[in-house]
Amino acid sequence: MYTVSARAHYDSAHFLRNYKGKCERLHGHRYVVEAAVRTERLNDSGIAFDFVELKRHLREIAGRLDHQLINEIPPFDEWETSAENQARWFYEELRKVLPPEIATGLVHTRVWETPDQYAQYEP
Repeated sequence: MYTVSARAHYDSAHFLRNYKGKCERLHGHRYVVEAAVRTERLNDSGIAFDFVELKRHLREIAGRLDHQLINEIPPFDEWETSAENQARWFYEELRKVLPPEIATGLVHTRVWETPDQYAQYEP
């Protein structure tokens, strides 16, 4: 089994609507999103999935949140903007754009709010 992982970043502001504490106030992060894809096979080039392609998809999706107030971007205008929900959203969005044979191997997505903490989504 082979696992390929790539990361992208985005800078965004958000606040948590249903949280009591400092995160209920508007604040920002330099987020990092990471996705891991697993497969049993390598292609003719000897690679599981091209890092460049995975990173391109991550960057395109992250670009929708970059330099935005996440609370105003669907579905986060209705969902809480937690790292957990962002990780789930990235997973769902990646499944839509990855080739089907790769999308089925999407293991997890992680959203890092700081270098020391992340939330991970895996179905």
